[in-house]
Amino acid sequence: MSGHQEITFTLNLGHGNREKANLQSKGRIGAVDDSIPRIARLMGLAIRIEGLIRDKAIHDYAEAARLGQVTRARMTQIMKLLSLAPDIQEQILFLPPLSRLNERNLRPIAKQLDWEEQRRMFQAVVRRSSGDGDGGLEVR
Repeated sequence: MSGHQEITFTLNLGHGNREKANLQSKGRIGAVDDSIPRIARLMGLAIRIEGLIRDKAIHDYAEAARLGQVTRARMTQIMKLLSLAPDIQEQILFLPPLSRLNERNLRPIAKQLDWEEQRRMFQAVVRRSSGDGDGGLEVR
């Protein structure tokens, strides 16, 4: 496949603001579904950008930030989601929308190196976000 294709992501990166991020690379990605929670979209974006870097479609996070029209700092915040344990990443992709589960709440968890501690912290965040103190939403 030789040629240049443009990939357009629609991201909700601000408080109620919708920003469009254009990433130019080889490959395709589907349209964004508004019923998918924002945190799941950001997790998917981080996974996709990491794949684009691995495939050498883009050089680094700085180029992804430039193409996505976000700051390098914001791109770093998004990409740090990849520091979460793989099972937490998977859960984020498939959890129902939770009002207070967002990237900012996941930052302290992503800083933890111990995946067991990450899992414990994530369970607590999910309980708080679901408004269910007794853990009605079970997280693996």
